[in-house]
Amino acid sequence: MQTNIVLIGMPGAGKTTVGKCLAENIGFYFVDTDSIIEEQLGMKISEIFSTKGEDYFRKIEANVIQSLSGQNSLVVSTGGGVFQSEINRHNLALIGDTYYLYAPPETIYNRIAGETHRPLLTDTDPRQRLKELFEKRHQLFKMAKYTIDTTNLNPYNVVDEILRIRNGKSSGS
Repeated sequence: MQTNIVLIGMPGAGKTTVGKCLAENIGFYFVDTDSIIEEQLGMKISEIFSTKGEDYFRKIEANVIQSLSGQNSLVVSTGGGVFQSEINRHNLALIGDTYYLYAPPETIYNRIAGETHRPLLTDTDPRQRLKELFEKRHQLFKMAKYTIDTTNLNPYNVVDEILRIRNGKSSGS
């Protein structure tokens, strides 16, 4: 089975960590859309947001996603806001099976509280901002083909669950 795997979810859900482990486990290429954008623009995501704005970032993000179409054997880690766009949701579903790595806002906050590279954490009340974003995005994320609750799982457990789903041993969502 060569279907690509697309990981979506909130910042701090584990998309990059799980994606790297999963790609290594199954011999796929790991692709992080945020890293591609940073490389293309020569700027960190937080810098892009602060100097060029979110709308500019989202246009670049959509182009990167579209560029992945037709490629095989990929594990794709996406940015936390990618699923807000209907065209991105459509294109990601064409690229491969989408997996929503779910965790509640408090769990996510605890995972990323010490990090400084996330635009989300520059807000005056990052915990509240995270909760607001979660409420805005959760319903969209649930449109993914599969949902995995990562709350009490380590990255290796999440990889195992994705592999169980891919091998038909779990009902998924």
